[in-house]
Amino acid sequence: GGVRGVRGPQPAVRAGLMASLSQRLAATLGEVLVVVEEPDGALTVRHDDTVASLRVVPIAADLDLVSLTQVVGWDLPLSKRLRDRVGQEAAGTLLGTVALVEKTPDTPEGRRNSGKTADVLLRYNFPGSGLTDDALRTLVLLVLDKGAEIRRDLTD
Repeated sequence: GGVRGVRGPQPAVRAGLMASLSQRLAATLGEVLVVVEEPDGALTVRHDDTVASLRVVPIAADLDLVSLTQVVGWDLPLSKRLRDRVGQEAAGTLLGTVALVEKTPDTPEGRRNSGKTADVLLRYNFPGSGLTDDALRTLVLLVLDKGAEIRRDLTD
């Protein structure tokens, strides 16, 4: 025997009881943010005037990728200044890729630059397998904070 009331070591993973990476992500982010679990499996969070979607993508056995897309600006007036600023942000960002998505309204032919707008996105993909809950939460919050900083820089 053992000591009464003291449980011996248990296997770290029991079949069927281990939470998926998506469930862990929802739980750990839910401690600090409002997390909406979408019907398609994505998680949506709002952080400092931005919106982000997180999705877990299985790449190989025991390797799941977390794909984060954060909208840091939407319907911004498209201009050379905006393009230049987004280019500067993209060059200076280590946590992800900053992208400008141009949107052209349906206007009659011949009207140039009339009402053109753009959205600005921050995208970051990282392997989530093997990260502790604290490391997972910290990494996502670092990326979300960078996106919020980019938003402030672009909308000043």
